[in-house]
Amino acid sequence: MNFSALGWGFSDGWVMFRRNLKHIFRNPDSLFISIILPIILMLMFVYVFGGAIQIGTEYVNYVVPGIIIICVGYGSSMTAVSVCQDKVGGLFDRLRSMAIHPSALLVGHVAGSFVRNMISTTLVFIVALLVGFRPAAGFLDWIGVITFLSLFMLAISWLSVIFGLIADSVETASAFTFFLMFLPYVSSAFVPTETMPSWLHFIAENQPMTPLIETLRGLLIGTPIGSHAWLSVAWFGSLLVLSIIGAVVVFNRQSVK
Repeated sequence: MNFSALGWGFSDGWVMFRRNLKHIFRNPDSLFISIILPIILMLMFVYVFGGAIQIGTEYVNYVVPGIIIICVGYGSSMTAVSVCQDKVGGLFDRLRSMAIHPSALLVGHVAGSFVRNMISTTLVFIVALLVGFRPAAGFLDWIGVITFLSLFMLAISWLSVIFGLIADSVETASAFTFFLMFLPYVSSAFVPTETMPSWLHFIAENQPMTPLIETLRGLLIGTPIGSHAWLSVAWFGSLLVLSIIGAVVVFNRQSVK
């Protein structure tokens, strides 16, 4: 193993991470949007629709896992936009001409995205507690929640990096992430999939968001998890590996043009 190259990559990645971290707090608009929209959505479903939806428990307890997933989806759109901004603004080209490890450019964006998503997710959890969310999770359950959310955040962040690299404009980069924010609506996030028409029930049960939401729901409020945990690991572990490889391939091909 080339430890000098590894140390070089880590050092440059840390610099780029600090740069993206500063952008989060110097430009809080994106952080604010990724927090306020999921909170508004949660309040709307809890107070407007919650009374009409019977799921055998307090609706706020049922809906919080899906809201958290949507929160991460909004954050991922910001990642795609920031990567595209750096690309079309010429920053990537300028940094490639310097003695900077190539992986640092992408790792810095992913690490910044991870921190932004953790901040927004924590704040959404706090608001959920204020409106009546009462988790029954123990210490190990919370470790599991953090682990599954971290896997999801990393997988979606790397996928968003690809979207940002292949997009020709920030508007296109944002549009690419639309399906990430749409998928939770066709899942068990807001209503049990059994209440859906048979054709939609099949889609909801066999897409990646449902097992992840059911796993988080089981860890947080004690509903049955079954095979959902392993399906979540399979879906998002595979997505993480493929997205990292895809991002590196796309980035390297653009660098030789």
